[in-house]
Amino acid sequence: MKNKILPLMLCMVLFFASCQGTPPEETSKIKKGMTKVTILYPNGDGKTFDMDYYSNKHMPMVANLLGDSLKLFTIDKGISGRTPDEPIPYLAIGYLYFDQLSAYQNSFGPNADKIVGDIPNYTNIQPVVQISEVYE
Repeated sequence: MKNKILPLMLCMVLFFASCQGTPPEETSKIKKGMTKVTILYPNGDGKTFDMDYYSNKHMPMVANLLGDSLKLFTIDKGISGRTPDEPIPYLAIGYLYFDQLSAYQNSFGPNADKIVGDIPNYTNIQPVVQISEVYE
């Protein structure tokens, strides 16, 4: 029995490790009390999203514009709904992390036109934005 469980456990560890989109050294930068800006791109009929542009051009541009106030950004690519056969609710989700709300407000405000103006280059979706405090 032990001979069967050990390989199964190893496979599970490797599977879950490969599912982690953000390296552990990056997630260690996320602390309780930080401000997290979540940008959700809902799925739907006729919705398009260029993940290559978003991850290689838009988000690096945003990071450059926001400067040192941005502590970390991560990107999720939707692959499934609650079950593998359900459609994805969001094509993509972006996360921006700041030490405090004022850091986000002070860095985003002067760059809002450029950041928002780039959206049509990768999607026809009106993003939904939520600002949260990291709790845990």
